[in-house]
Amino acid sequence: MSVATYRETRLRTSCGRMVEAHPGQSGVFALQEGLDAFAARVLLAGAAEHTLDVQYYIWHHDMSGTLLLEALHRAADRGVRVRLLLDDNNTTGLDPWIAALDAHPNIEVRLFNPFKHRRWRVLDYLVDFARVNRRMHNKSFTADGQATIIGGRNVGDEYFGAGQDISFVDLDVIAVGPVVEEVTRDFDRYWTSGSAVPAANVIAPAAESATVDIDAAAQRVEHDPVGVKYIHAVARAPFVRDLLEGNLRLEWANVHMVSDDPAKGLARAPDDRMLWNRLREIIDSPKRELELVSPYFVPGEEGVKELTGLERAGVKITVLTNALEATDVPAVHAGYAKRRKPLLAAGITLYELKRLPGGRSARGSGLFGSSSSSLHAKTFAVDRTRLFVGSFNFDPRSARLNTEMGFVIDSPALANVVADACTQRVPEMSYKVSLTESGALQWTDGNQRFTSEPGTSLGRRLLVRFLALLPIEWLL
Repeated sequence: MSVATYRETRLRTSCGRMVEAHPGQSGVFALQEGLDAFAARVLLAGAAEHTLDVQYYIWHHDMSGTLLLEALHRAADRGVRVRLLLDDNNTTGLDPWIAALDAHPNIEVRLFNPFKHRRWRVLDYLVDFARVNRRMHNKSFTADGQATIIGGRNVGDEYFGAGQDISFVDLDVIAVGPVVEEVTRDFDRYWTSGSAVPAANVIAPAAESATVDIDAAAQRVEHDPVGVKYIHAVARAPFVRDLLEGNLRLEWANVHMVSDDPAKGLARAPDDRMLWNRLREIIDSPKRELELVSPYFVPGEEGVKELTGLERAGVKITVLTNALEATDVPAVHAGYAKRRKPLLAAGITLYELKRLPGGRSARGSGLFGSSSSSLHAKTFAVDRTRLFVGSFNFDPRSARLNTEMGFVIDSPALANVVADACTQRVPEMSYKVSLTESGALQWTDGNQRFTSEPGTSLGRRLLVRFLALLPIEWLL
């Protein structure tokens, strides 16, 4: 079954009446399942009639990445104007395909903070570190200015549950209504920024066979047994049926997009135009409870002070991040690990998601689901009334170096999804971290107690301890 099967869907038609019936509000739907998140992007690419604006930090040339590139290519073939903005930090090996797409008359590709040395990128870190250390971490996929997807997922098999042994628990939302216009304006802001460079200025022209290579790669995926199984699973997803039939149950709410000034990529954005300051206003406002989910949680000294101040003011705070055995970035864990004791001493509840054995099933994972291996969702709920979903990690890199974006959603229903998961499901999937009477750390898993990071080798623990001594927290 080809991805093109979903081409006839037109979200603008199916959702237009609902938007008119909810003036001033946007309709959102949480994409907890990897299959749904992939299907939503394919459906938007197939539904587009005029424009596709696509912005990502990572785009892998694996099964799902190949299928989505081909979906963009097919949209362009039928006359859709495609603008693809990629951060250049993770495009290694993609230059021929980027050049081929950019050569299409209806596709334009730009690279954010591109590397001048295509093969030996480390040279740019040596001679231009201040610039290339700043990356575009934003993720959005917008069709016809009518529907958009934002959240934590990059493009790659591990984000969509596409047959990887190691997969990510992640969260996106698909939205229609006024907030889509905000996303479109923000994309234009990034597209025309000083950091977004036309791919043709950086990459060698495409070989004549490059476009054929993309088509052939997509056909191989569509006929490969693993690819066929995945595409069929996508087609059977209840989300796809509901969307095709116009029966998707959207949550209607006031939704606001928050994002960094793209000048942050050149270290020229003033503090008052950074997403972090807007989020600080939101975090500072809880009256009762705050549930915070971040795969790379590095609060730093300032963040510890703010969170402990909230806790002492009577706000119940629960934090979920990756356990050392589940994280894919030990250096980030080192930055978090040295802040655990003061957070716990203040009464903050810390959970660390375990890396569970076995691969990921195609469905049934959901937010914090049992078949997942590593946390990648970035969200927080305030007083069970407001929710943030986006690309922002609670770490210094997101706050000061990388550009980020997300939605602030005034929805008790969606906020309760995160809050209930943190109070009901998370304890089953995680280690609870606490302090002993002597002030030492301990990890609890049911009736089991551990006095060192569970599921890890001595070498990995020593590495984290060493990294925690280095003055690198500002880079994490």
